[in-house]
Amino acid sequence: MIDTPLIDRRAFLRAAGLSFVAGLAPRAAFALERADAVYASGLKRPDGSFAIGLVSEQGGLIDEIALPGRVHGLCHSATNGLSVAFARRPGTFAVIFDARKHVEPRIIAAAEGRHYFGHGAFSPDGKLFYASENDFDANAGVIGIYDCLSGFERLGEVPAHGIGTHDITVTDDGLLVIANGGIETHPDFGRTKLNLDHMEPSLVLADAKSGALIEKHALPPELRQLSTRHLDVGSDGRIWFACQYEGARTDRPPLVGHFARGEAVTYVHFPDETTDRLGNYVGAIAVNRTQGLVGIVSPKNGLWAVLDGRDGRLLSETILPDAAGIAPSPDSFAVSSYRGNFLDRQSPVAWDQHIIRL
Repeated sequence: MIDTPLIDRRAFLRAAGLSFVAGLAPRAAFALERADAVYASGLKRPDGSFAIGLVSEQGGLIDEIALPGRVHGLCHSATNGLSVAFARRPGTFAVIFDARKHVEPRIIAAAEGRHYFGHGAFSPDGKLFYASENDFDANAGVIGIYDCLSGFERLGEVPAHGIGTHDITVTDDGLLVIANGGIETHPDFGRTKLNLDHMEPSLVLADAKSGALIEKHALPPELRQLSTRHLDVGSDGRIWFACQYEGARTDRPPLVGHFARGEAVTYVHFPDETTDRLGNYVGAIAVNRTQGLVGIVSPKNGLWAVLDGRDGRLLSETILPDAAGIAPSPDSFAVSSYRGNFLDRQSPVAWDQHIIRL
């Protein structure tokens, strides 16, 4: 696993700027223009420094965007060409970049009294950006709203209708989909989980414009320690989610599920041996819309698996020690590891938990 100390927001902003962001060399820009698929992921270099890595469809490292700290989730807008990488929770910075160098990178900071939860999403038209944030004094998740057309000015926020808000996405028809992990945290206590005996995990659909609650799926009492963490959406609008379990190691709760608007949540039940290999932890999930597949990864015992995107049926599982991130590839999925694996290539870096395809 990758570890890094927390970075104070004011110290970061004093240090940060374009000097931290490495411009693409001509050879890298040329490689990007010729690549059929380009991925981005956080990484840790051998010297302990951090960066965003740009990766080809063969898994080769094209170039890096240097950073002063570790990032977690990333998102991309095909409409405006921009991507965002968030500092790891409870981080207070995000980096906006354009892999093809049409605009200069920039850094934004969380508002006072807020920190980022590590994930965000663009509106379908690319004009707005949404970030999962914590109002830590009120112990309430919120969704910060930013204007992409005015330098990512923060316009305001709407409620996330839960606590421990983690991953979010926006559907093609403008619905916010929110995974509230249900875990209380406060930056004064770092990453310590403060309410494991009374967690409140939930899945929420809200209006992206007003934040009005449309649906909330609270997990049943017997699954109150199942933290809903990561999301993706299929071409049919079905929402897939992945969880990490904070209860007893000997329990075998469902770790993946799906639902659509107006439906109850359906949990996917794996064979016991597969659940054991996942170690009660799914670290990332991705939907391959073209192939109708769902991919999941777990670093606990080093496993990634492919599910049928119609019913969650387990199609395959592959051992990969320290499996980290996953994103759709033309045929299946691109998978990385903390040990430097990316697709079939080995790099001298530690890849981080999430991958996006640009």
